[in-house]
Amino acid sequence: MPDHSLKSVTPLGHDMPESVTVGPITIAEVTDIAMASVAARQGRIADVADAAQKIGVTLPEAGRHAAGTPCSAFWTGPEMWMVEAPFATHEDIVAALKPVFGDAASLTEQTDAWVRLRVSGADLPRLFERLCNVDLARSSAGDAIRTMIEHLGAFLLIRRPDEIDVISARSSAASLHHALAAAAKSAF
Repeated sequence: MPDHSLKSVTPLGHDMPESVTVGPITIAEVTDIAMASVAARQGRIADVADAAQKIGVTLPEAGRHAAGTPCSAFWTGPEMWMVEAPFATHEDIVAALKPVFGDAASLTEQTDAWVRLRVSGADLPRLFERLCNVDLARSSAGDAIRTMIEHLGAFLLIRRPDEIDVISARSSAASLHHALAAAAKSAF
């Protein structure tokens, strides 16, 4: 009888999250955040906004992310957001959110579809000017910017001037990680 036991791996294919430091920059894989997309159904945006308040977050406007407790959210498109929560308490995030949002929103599990790389360190604009067309000097904490990095669609969540989460498709995790590390080597 074959053994069908499965072993979870990170988006970069390891047992534990990967972290690499290049000069003043650290690129760390983040795997402890659950995510679900929330799309307001037609005419139900007010209900969705009220429901979000019940989970501790105000739904952010276009181009922004909002921290809350226990959930956070970032804008992904018109009347659409990605809601995040600690994986330890929200492993099945859709099951946790469905009773709150009811039929006002369509929810989709997203946790395993994405890679999140937390880039931290001094002089991040010097790194990102090599990667995408985002002017970090004009950005601020709380921005959620949709961009392209090495032909990969990505979100940049600006947490602080020295910390940015880069979120992209899990299937391109290695390519994204390579692009960030190579740009850091080039910049520093």
